[in-house]
Amino acid sequence: MNVVAPYVEILDTLDGAQILKKIELAGRVCYKSEGRITEGSAEKFIKNLLKRGHESVLEHEKITVRFVCDRGVTHEIVRHRVASYSQESSRYCNYSPDGKKGGMNFIKPCFWSEDSEEYRLWYEAMENAERSYNALIAMGAKPEEARDVLPNSLKTELVMTANLREWRHFFKMRTDKAAHPQMREVANMLLQKFREEVPVIFDDIEA
Repeated sequence: MNVVAPYVEILDTLDGAQILKKIELAGRVCYKSEGRITEGSAEKFIKNLLKRGHESVLEHEKITVRFVCDRGVTHEIVRHRVASYSQESSRYCNYSPDGKKGGMNFIKPCFWSEDSEEYRLWYEAMENAERSYNALIAMGAKPEEARDVLPNSLKTELVMTANLREWRHFFKMRTDKAAHPQMREVANMLLQKFREEVPVIFDDIEA
């Protein structure tokens, strides 16, 4: 049994300048102002669109992300329906020591310190879940049957593709203080990466 930290990865090779140019062109078609495009006009134009709430042009660009997090977090991520998903299947993956996964990994909860009584109880529960799962597999249960004892903290992987408008909505919802702490942990991690790649489109989101 291993306890690991969550992480996120952008799977696309992004060119922020080209993304802005594409979005500017799409936006200017609406106003027939393509003739006003200059080398540095995209940033100001897009900022003005965002300020006025005209975000539909952002749908012309998409980004694909890989999440490594717990299953509880993925249940919240997939509620964003304007997106495409591929997720590690606990039905087909064998998490026993002899299976393809080579044992279980659990995501460390961000709200308990490792020296707390809460963390000790959580760790004990993960050990019990692993023992029960392995015992069921040893008795001949299929992974799709044994998975009924797996907890939300089980590490999983999810690939999500969404357009930039949906990503903005995702960050506004999932970095909010009302979001679940572990969902917020992952969303803030990813928002920082998006800001580094396309700051014009994501710098105005408060986290």
